[in-house]
Amino acid sequence: MIDWRDRITIEPGKRGGRPCVRGMRIAAEDVLGWLAEGMTHDQIIADFPELTEDDIRAVLAYAADRQRRTAIAAA
Repeated sequence: MIDWRDRITIEPGKRGGRPCVRGMRIAAEDVLGWLAEGMTHDQIIADFPELTEDDIRAVLAYAADRQRRTAIAAA
């Protein structure tokens, strides 16, 4: 399993402090949006060759972890 903490960064001055992939200006929510629209991993990487398969998996792991933490906090 990929540890998203190795790939998802948060910098106050970048993208409004949103979580981004490896310090780039590609936000985790951007990748999640593309996946939700039906883009495949290969299509995302073709459009953004600076991204890797592991980056996309890290975004998914980040989203799953965040959801888990939200559910625990709400309980």
